[in-house]
Parts: sequence; structure tokens; C-alpha cells
Amino acid sequence: MTSSTTTTTTTPSGLRSLYLIRVAFSLIWVALIVTTSASLVSTDKPTVIAAALLVIYPLWDVIATLLERRMAGTGSTDRVGTTNMALGLATTAGMIIAVFATIGTALLVFGIWAVLSGAIQLVVAIRRRHTVGAQWPMIISGGLSVLAGASFAAMSASATSSLSTVAGYSAFGAFWFLVSVIALSIRSRREKR
Repeated sequence: MTSSTTTTTTTPSGLRSLYLIRVAFSLIWVALIVTTSASLVSTDKPTVIAAALLVIYPLWDVIATLLERRMAGTGSTDRVGTTNMALGLATTAGMIIAVFATIGTALLVFGIWAVLSGAIQLVVAIRRRHTVGAQWPMIISGGLSVLAGASFAAMSASATSSLSTVAGYSAFGAFWFLVSVIALSIRSRREKR
């Protein structure tokens, strides 16, 4: 799900483009997790592929936030975006350490990140609903990210938890970004009339 953080002059058309890129990334990431690592459970050590995928995911959120900041032209004035990028970089560093342990440890790091980035996404979507509009999918996505992250953290010690849960998280994130693209497109068409 991950966050979308810039709150000022982001345009609906720019957001649609970025959200479509995020959908594509998430779907490719899910396909790679499912085909290479979904059967890994909490007590297993991540394979090299699983480790790389787990490190890449929060790093991608940093890149997407940076792209959104550039698109909006906010630069260093966007404190929420800066916070989200710092969180993503810290999570990437934490994940680099966690993948040398077990899937459970990686799920714990991923879960904490999902809670915090979901909360940021929720705040941004609420702020942005008046300026950009059509933010209800991002509000839902942010809230679900918080819940899913708490669930990952809680189940990280369970011997039966697996990377398939993280794949499901990313797939739902892709779904909500796609719904947001549709909602922004509908709003944009209505405003042109």
C-alpha cells in the first residue's frame, strides 16, 4: 500500500501517472514474491531473492515519494514527504539487517514500516481531499496499511506466518492505487464539464 506524501501543488494527472507506475511496480513485486518466495515461513532464513525483494520494497516507496515531491515542486519544504522518505530509508536499513535473520524478523520490520507509512498516507490523503479531491481510496488504503502492519508485527513470531501475507499487502496496495487513478480520472472529467 505504502504512502503518497506530497500535499501541496500535486496535480490529479500527475498523481494518476505516478499511481499507475506504483501499480505496475507492486504487481511485478507480488509476482516475484509469489513465484520465488511465498512458501517461506517465519522461521526460515530469506533466500537471496526474497531478501532483495524485501529490501527493495521500502526503498521503492522512498523513490516514489521523491518522484512525487519533484512533480509537485515542493522540495525540502514538504515535511511529511521528508518524514516518509526518512522512514523508508530507515526501514530499508532495518530490512538489510533483518533479512540476515529470519522471515519473522523481516515481517516485524515490514509490519512496523507498514503501520507508520500507512499513518502518513492517511494524514496526507485527509489533507489532500480538499485540494486534489478523490482521496477516499488513499484514506482506505492508509487505514488498511496500519491494520495490516499491526497484523504483520503480531504474527511475525508465529511459525506459520509467511511472505505470502506481504504479497497480499502489496497486491491490495496496487488495487487501491488503481482505484485512486479511476477516482481521480472521474473527478477530472467532471470538473472539465
